[in-house]
Amino acid sequence: MSVTSRYREAWEGFWREAPGEQGAVFWDAEPILTAGAHLALFEPHMTDHGLPLVDLGCGNGTQTRFLADRFPHVLGADLSAAALDHARDADRAGQATYRLLDAAGKGEAETLHAELGDANVYMRGVLHQADPDDRQPLVDGLAALLGDRGRAFLVELSEAAKPVLMGLAQSPEGPPPKLAPVFRHGIAPGEVADDAIPGYLSVAGLSVLASGDLPLVTTEYRPDGTRIELPSKWLVAAPAA
Repeated sequence: MSVTSRYREAWEGFWREAPGEQGAVFWDAEPILTAGAHLALFEPHMTDHGLPLVDLGCGNGTQTRFLADRFPHVLGADLSAAALDHARDADRAGQATYRLLDAAGKGEAETLHAELGDANVYMRGVLHQADPDDRQPLVDGLAALLGDRGRAFLVELSEAAKPVLMGLAQSPEGPPPKLAPVFRHGIAPGEVADDAIPGYLSVAGLSVLASGDLPLVTTEYRPDGTRIELPSKWLVAAPAA
């Protein structure tokens, strides 16, 4: 099973239209506020820091480049070729490598695992964007990348984010400029119940090692100048013993 053509086309359209500069996309926040904060939660659970690290759903590679400064081999993977064009253009020094990947197609994840071996995986805000039928195959693909030794860090919008997003979308002035393209391209965040994610992990043969709450920082601001942050849940997962 793989992602729907509608879903892939929506992301291609979004990234073809997106500006190239860092911070122009709604979720493209500074790495020190995103991946940096996440690593403090993730690294204590890694059993081997030398494993390749896959930034799954890397988009334009902002977080990928940050991670590449801290791990010996980082690969940014995304199903959008246009997103990877942005990532490569921004990575002039070649800090990371990049790969077109449909992680919901388990065969593709298994092929990448055969090339890399076991890997650690960082996945921020990908599952809630996936169509419902693709969510379990996506987590199955993540499990394939981990193999026996890898660890995964996932952060996803919580149920409490929906009213925040709906309030932004329905404001009299319309959605904030950086959020509007997300809705326009039909990739508005879907609904994933907070208790559904551990279920997906369990079906994929993964166990939750740690979890908690942490705001997902965006690049957009409210009229009063405060930065928009969305409630989110994070988990660290590992192959079940």
